[in-house]
Amino acid sequence: MARTRRPRRSMNQINVVPYIDVMLVLLVIFMVTTPMMQSGVVNLPSVGKADKQMDVAPVFVEINADGSIKVNDKGNIQTTPDVKGLADMVKPHLGDNADRPVVIAADKSVRYEAVMNAMDALKQAGIARVGLKVNTR
Repeated sequence: MARTRRPRRSMNQINVVPYIDVMLVLLVIFMVTTPMMQSGVVNLPSVGKADKQMDVAPVFVEINADGSIKVNDKGNIQTTPDVKGLADMVKPHLGDNADRPVVIAADKSVRYEAVMNAMDALKQAGIARVGLKVNTR
């Protein structure tokens, strides 16, 4: 007696049960580990409590909203269109006093990148005391 073979049916569906099991295990792992993660607390200095430390009149570097830069030293004002000539403009105002501070006052609409570029240019030129001007409360 010859047995008749049934034609094999191809599987046309994907078994997703193992994938669901893996995803549920991952979900449980993330739910358990998330509360254990520690976030660092950074205590930033408050501007209202900042001490005034300037015993020598600083040289002010003003960055305007249009990106132009002014160097103001006791009313003597020089202007440069970009950061490239900033250090060369500030150095003569410092003279022999290397400890004289340079304060950067930037407009609120100026990008953070422009302020950092100005600070970086001054630091690379060897100017040690560079700070930012802020409004006190």
